[in-house]
Amino acid sequence: MFTGIVEELGEVAAIEDLGDAARFRLRGPLVTEGAKHGDSIAVNGVCLTVVDTAGGEFTADVMAETLKRSSLGALTTGSRVNLERPMALGGRLGGHLVQGHVDGTGTIVERTPGEHWELVRISLPGQLARYVVEKGSITVDGVSLTVVEAADDSFTISLIPTTLALTTLGIKQSGDPVNLEVDVLAKYVERLLGRGSRDTDDLAELKEMDR
Repeated sequence: MFTGIVEELGEVAAIEDLGDAARFRLRGPLVTEGAKHGDSIAVNGVCLTVVDTAGGEFTADVMAETLKRSSLGALTTGSRVNLERPMALGGRLGGHLVQGHVDGTGTIVERTPGEHWELVRISLPGQLARYVVEKGSITVDGVSLTVVEAADDSFTISLIPTTLALTTLGIKQSGDPVNLEVDVLAKYVERLLGRGSRDTDDLAELKEMDR
């Protein structure tokens, strides 16, 4: 579990093509400190498992499913990436609950600079629109952000100077893809409400049969 508070702006050191998968070597001295085989590190919001570490770098195997569902497949050697270690139990929850399980990808549509911030509009896949609400939380490339406006096909976020300076959202351009993870609590609520309505229908049917 992560919080969406990026710890380090890392870099792709190398990518090995494995056919239906890829092995990434990523540079991140902070997040690799104390890391070992089997640990998790979020890369642009995607939870990856550490294979090994050495010299401030770590390697991770990325399966075809992850490459298909996220923007990691578009990364090249030298690409900058947002890195975050898992949340420690008992620590502060600075952002919101983030699983590192990407729900889909969007595209940066436009950037509007302000005096002290920047407004960014991002396209939104139709199947995710119902989970995105004004003032709600969303994760963009692993960064926990508050939605300013939500539409059926896009949403906007406001980036403060710290976010612009310390994450890849400061260097991404219009047309660049980003990973999106919606609030998992919204998905659970939807599932539970759906189950509740089916339970009500089943109960009504049983009562009708008893008559």
